[in-house]
Amino acid sequence: EIQRLASDFLHNYIFLTVGRVGSSTDLIVQHVEFVPLQDKHNMLLDLVQTVQEGLTLVFVETKRGADALEDFLYRNGFPATSIHGDRTQQEREMALRSFRSGRTPILVATDVAARGLDIPHVTHVINFDLPTDIDDYVHRIGRTGRAGKKGLATAFFSDKDQNLAKPLADMLAETNQEVPGWLRNMSLRSSSFGSSRNRRGGNRFGGRDFRKDYGGGGYGGGYGYGGGGYSNHGVPSAWD
Repeated sequence: EIQRLASDFLHNYIFLTVGRVGSSTDLIVQHVEFVPLQDKHNMLLDLVQTVQEGLTLVFVETKRGADALEDFLYRNGFPATSIHGDRTQQEREMALRSFRSGRTPILVATDVAARGLDIPHVTHVINFDLPTDIDDYVHRIGRTGRAGKKGLATAFFSDKDQNLAKPLADMLAETNQEVPGWLRNMSLRSSSFGSSRNRRGGNRFGGRDFRKDYGGGGYGGGYGYGGGGYSNHGVPSAWD
């Protein structure tokens, strides 16, 4: 989306990447556990009991799920707070202050509410609910393993996450992480088309100059770009 927006307004722009775009750092140790839906809560308790220090960020799919999981953790003796789209700005700021200070060292969050937050000292990211897109997974676990410090990311994989099997297995292998045998087998059973489209825009779309993916017509810098917008070559404008 950013590249498409740039091409709407810029002529002959230069595309530059540093490192691996859309992948994870090797400072993050990733574990993927197959956890049936009915066992997720017990698995979460097992994990948070092992945390000695630092902050734990737990991602869930829904606002209702965030509230329910916060209450569940509190009932079981683990101080937690949550942020999601139904919280007021004041409530979000209070929750973040409590989390950063360590008073409630567990934060349950939805993707939208946690977007753009920079929280230091997060040592563990738990994907209680996995996203449907591998890029969102990478963004989530990127909240740990910052500033040269190691981090841990744990994902709860269930039957409903099968469409993520291939891109997740590929990403783990690419970053030299352990790929569980069950995940490798599941990824092999996935259709190549369905798995490849699970990433927005296809394979590592954000990591390459997308002008090269559309045959060169209608763009600058040797690609025949002829104006401020698109020339209807099958690529929708950022404003469509």
